[in-house]
Amino acid sequence: KLPNVEKNFDKAYYSAILDKSMKYNVPYAVTYAGFAYRKDKVGDIPVDSWKVFECEKMKGRMALLSDMRETMGGALKYLGYSLNSENPAEIEKAADLVIKWKKNIAKFDNEQYKTAVASAEWYVGHGYSSDSTQIMEDSEDVGFVLPKEGFSIACDEMVISSQAPNPELAHKFINYLYDAQVAKKNMEYVMAPMPVAPALAALDDDVKSKVVVPPETLCRGEVLRDFDENPEVRELYVKAWDRIKATEAK
Repeated sequence: KLPNVEKNFDKAYYSAILDKSMKYNVPYAVTYAGFAYRKDKVGDIPVDSWKVFECEKMKGRMALLSDMRETMGGALKYLGYSLNSENPAEIEKAADLVIKWKKNIAKFDNEQYKTAVASAEWYVGHGYSSDSTQIMEDSEDVGFVLPKEGFSIACDEMVISSQAPNPELAHKFINYLYDAQVAKKNMEYVMAPMPVAPALAALDDDVKSKVVVPPETLCRGEVLRDFDENPEVRELYVKAWDRIKATEAK
């Protein structure tokens, strides 16, 4: 029922999806967590590393995602560990590092970075590539970079509920989104890559440079694993995040 998916899916994106069998899921769009930043404000301060959050010169002008896995994942990558670490000692070290970063950030935030970086209220905002590239479309002073130590990869997926009233139409819609021309227009609007090979190939160079991550960079990314089936590990992260939020920045 999904001939466009069979024909057009770009197998290079298998690494970005959790269920590679695609039995119940069809990948929609891929995003990466990195740093939106003001080129005109950071000067010669390197912004391609998680180390930027140790920079006292930009105290109060930076923000980290208010997301347990994303922000602790960044600290784990900076320390040389997997962002899916299950090691209690590594998770605790990551929490200690985020607490160290906390004194230099304005806040933990999931939304405001989109406007705060654009307006230069903040100079660096930890956020998602699709949001950041949309900001870049409106301001040449905004850039986006993926940290050299590593970053998270996420893929939105399309699924059909078992209770869906019109599954035939749902299949047609998913198939429609995998049409090459439709996917190209969609990517130009949402500024995030879809794993639709002919659409990616047809993108203008300017758009492609903003939404397509080269393989040599992509290899530094990791997909966040779900720990719902491993509650003991999830509890380690929850306790560490609670400690981060409760510790007063000094």
